[in-house]
Amino acid sequence: MASDTRWVPGMDNKLFLTGPPGSGKSTTMLRFIELLRGRGYTVGGISTPEIRRGGQRVGFHVLDLSTGAMAVMSGVDIVSIARVGRYGVDVPGFESVALPALDHAEEGCAVMCIDEIGRMELLSAAFRRRVEELIQRPKPMIAVLHRGYVDQYGGLGRIYQVTPENRERLPQLLVFDIERGLG
Repeated sequence: MASDTRWVPGMDNKLFLTGPPGSGKSTTMLRFIELLRGRGYTVGGISTPEIRRGGQRVGFHVLDLSTGAMAVMSGVDIVSIARVGRYGVDVPGFESVALPALDHAEEGCAVMCIDEIGRMELLSAAFRRRVEELIQRPKPMIAVLHRGYVDQYGGLGRIYQVTPENRERLPQLLVFDIERGLG
């Protein structure tokens, strides 16, 4: 076992990436997806890429990894009672992409990916319920886990701390671990 992971018996096909902001969690996830697809596996779920304007982050999209469907999840210009910091969160817009993407990933893909389980995403009660259901199912899953939720969800799988020192080799290690569960 690598020193940057914590093993939880019986949950060997649930992998969680965590770490401080800017550590490379989302980049590690995207490289993992690329490697897995290159090996012939179908991968579905969601990603939440930044929206940038004039070199500044102004919000986030939600992207279906299988279909490419996308919606604005949050933004500085969104008026909403659902807020995280300076961002208004469009919960119905997020759910319109995220929930079908997770359903498709469970039904039609070898591996489910969620980037991320965090404060914005968990403003959706339906997303929270769906994630908790999926964690209990046998389908292999990898998710970026906001550090504020490690205590809540981290005990349900294997935790990987993403650091500048390990982020280059971590995608290959994740593929190895997921393939053990797929074999």
